[in-house]
Amino acid sequence: MEQTHALGRRKAAVARVYLTPGAGNITINGRPLENYFALESLRYIVNQPFEVTATQGQFDVKVTIIGGGVKGQAEAIRLGIARALSEMDREAYRPALKAAGFLTRDAREVERKKPGQPGARRRFQFSKR
Repeated sequence: MEQTHALGRRKAAVARVYLTPGAGNITINGRPLENYFALESLRYIVNQPFEVTATQGQFDVKVTIIGGGVKGQAEAIRLGIARALSEMDREAYRPALKAAGFLTRDAREVERKKPGQPGARRRFQFSKR
């Protein structure tokens, strides 16, 4: 049984993905995909790497994820699955995943709030007089 491990990150979410050949079961923090992500759009995001590489139902995925919101978590899992697939068979899967943009880490993070102002960039209204 060959298991591949990969890490996916997005915003504040960190996903550890374990990929094994199997029946296509996806388990996130001990819960099935359908229970963890209620929205169909988030389940679609998680399954995108399998659709691009035409490997739907060929691998079992076990994910441990911490931090972030639901969208960030879904995108972190997508990156982790794409990296794991790329590691499993570099010649077969990497070109398709790279063309779809699933191997690129989205590095955008929330900018911190600065002292003496209401937000990260927002300033209090300036009064000349």
